[in-house]
Amino acid sequence: MSTIEANGTTIAFKRSGSGAPVVLIHGAEADHSMFDRFGAILARHFTVVAYDQRDSGATRNPAAPYGLDDLAEDAAGLIQALGYERAHVFGTSLGGVIAQVLATRHPQRVDRLVLSSTFRAGVPPPSINPEAFSRIVALRAGLPGTAAEIAGYFFPAGHLAAHPEAVSLFSGGTRDEAQKGRRAGILARPVQSDLGAIAAPTLVLAGAEDRLIPPAYTLSLAHEIANARTAIVAGVGHVATLQDPAAVAREVLAFLGDDASDKTTTITGGNDHGRAAGGSRRDS
Repeated sequence: MSTIEANGTTIAFKRSGSGAPVVLIHGAEADHSMFDRFGAILARHFTVVAYDQRDSGATRNPAAPYGLDDLAEDAAGLIQALGYERAHVFGTSLGGVIAQVLATRHPQRVDRLVLSSTFRAGVPPPSINPEAFSRIVALRAGLPGTAAEIAGYFFPAGHLAAHPEAVSLFSGGTRDEAQKGRRAGILARPVQSDLGAIAAPTLVLAGAEDRLIPPAYTLSLAHEIANARTAIVAGVGHVATLQDPAAVAREVLAFLGDDASDKTTTITGGNDHGRAAGGSRRDS
């Protein structure tokens, strides 16, 4: 990991590959490592920058509350501090919300945009899927014993049966109580972000088996973005880059490499070691 100073924060990041830059923005309870296998595939074609957000991984930030606007400023500052005029941006879950704010506030920094398994900035996730989020809140009080049930909202049952070690991702993490408190408060701070103002060609990507953010909700974001297309990855849940990085990378690479015309793609999931299996269906 390397570090760079941007927006009053010491941002830790991992850079690999060569070519045009792609910045990866992780989810709420993760860090840059959720992109290790996914980023390695992209790095065959691009310079991949995976970084830790505030109170995540090795990044160090002031002990003060912050919101989506601050996290978007961090991403813009990172791109600039690394010497890039602009970069492709991939954001998943909370990272996708940060990417929305980045794309509306700093359009000059975003070349192409991928929003994966995410929701609209300014919309509280419990309003999207009340049953799931209320249950997860209750389950967190019982950690680590309830980690397996929490994991079921992020991964399909078949994946967890084949990879029981994935449950450990939800056993409590490494953040201290102050860090958890600041992370929990991110979405409570108001933010203005208009999807219609996104100018970058955009791919809105959903896992067909996502139990946390319904795929139809994620895909609906594309209706508000002028230069958007949608893609559905079959057989994967909310954390698609961990479950099947090859299938996600295949769609992202196709999007970054063509003219971003309107299409919808369904990819048959690959195996869990990074090879895509089966074919894809494209609908005009």
